[in-house]
Amino acid sequence: MENAIGLIEMSSIAKGFEVADTLVKTADSTLVEAHTVCPGKFLILITGKVGDVERSIEAGIGLAGHNLVQKLVIPNIHEQLVPAMRGTSSVSELGALGVVETFSAAAAIIAADAAAKKADVQLIDVRLANALGGKGYFTLTGNVEDVKSAVNAGCDTIKEEGILIERVVIPRPDPSLKYSVL
Repeated sequence: MENAIGLIEMSSIAKGFEVADTLVKTADSTLVEAHTVCPGKFLILITGKVGDVERSIEAGIGLAGHNLVQKLVIPNIHEQLVPAMRGTSSVSELGALGVVETFSAAAAIIAADAAAKKADVQLIDVRLANALGGKGYFTLTGNVEDVKSAVNAGCDTIKEEGILIERVVIPRPDPSLKYSVL
């Protein structure tokens, strides 16, 4: 059961591969992503049970050394988070559209998890740093009030860090936008 997520962002691509290998060998965690991201960094994302993810991330931090840029562990994640990150969400209809854009991948994950937990919405997608200049964003849908509530909750969780770029709620998106989002 995936109830936690862990992230390590590295300044070294070569060391990133080594750390990714260590993360999945240390405990019973599953690799979600391990790849280069702009600008010349390496992102590793794992999921699994809380204790396994924590052990894996601690081992990765120890190996990363001075190449560690950022780390993150979120226990008790919302069940929609990992499918949205893997691009396997089962959203078929587009209601109101919420979009939150952040300066970092970790911030997008934190905000998306909080948003999904706040209201009756469906996470559509969580994009992390790849071809985004290191930024992250997520999209979600639902009725207007729930989308507004979820977007606000997500943004509130990261506002102290000063890494929110923009938030948008589109109450009735044009039907043609569905093909860009879903």
